[in-house]
Order: sequence, then structure tokens, then C-alpha cells
Amino acid sequence: MTGEHAHHRPEDDAARLGLVVIGEAAALHAGDDTSLDASEQNIRDTVDDLVDEPLTERQEEVVERLAAAGGTLTAGLSGALAATTDRSVDDVLGGAARSVVWQQRLSQERDDAGHQESGDRHDGGRAEG
Repeated sequence: MTGEHAHHRPEDDAARLGLVVIGEAAALHAGDDTSLDASEQNIRDTVDDLVDEPLTERQEEVVERLAAAGGTLTAGLSGALAATTDRSVDDVLGGAARSVVWQQRLSQERDDAGHQESGDRHDGGRAEG
């Protein structure tokens, strides 16, 4: 991990992985080899960045396959949802991506509010007013 991203909140990592899975679903729907290759590389890069210690070759392969399987499930479900709601798959996947980002932001706002409250309670015992 780079110094800039040395400390990730689990929610941030989960959001990143969720977006990678949605990217895999989009690549599957696109159906071209270039998109699929790029998505698979994105999965590998993300897994490498999210782990603190190197995984064994087998562990890395399992995690990559889990992410790819998540993408396959997401592709199937988004296709079905698109068909039943008369929307495009791109619209459905875009909505899923927005939802992932929205959940991550809500989590960050809750964390920020908690830190502010914690700071308010540790004012050295001084009362205002």
C-alpha cells in the first residue's frame, strides 16, 4: 500500500471491492475480450492492494475467483432486473455503483460525526456558557 492509502477503513475497502465486482459484471455484459481482460487485471490489482501480507498463490487465486463469481452473479441479476424493469443493464449497474458509493459515504459521515462527538466530550471538563 502507498503511504497515501496506508490506512483504509474496512468500509472503503468493501466499497472498492464492490465496484470491482460491478466492473466485472459490466465487462461480462460488454462481452469483449479487452473489457474482460481489463476487469480481471483490476481484480488482481485490487486484491494485491487490499491485503496487508502477501497471499499464497492459491489464496490469491481463490479471492480473484470469488470476485469474478460475484461479477457473474451481478451480471445475471442486473440483466434480469433490467429486463423486468424495462431499463438497460448499464442503468442497473450504474445504480448499483451509485449505491455502493452512497453507502461508503454514509459510513464516512457516521465515522466523522462520531469523531466530532468524541472530541466534544473530551473538552477537558470545561463547561461553556
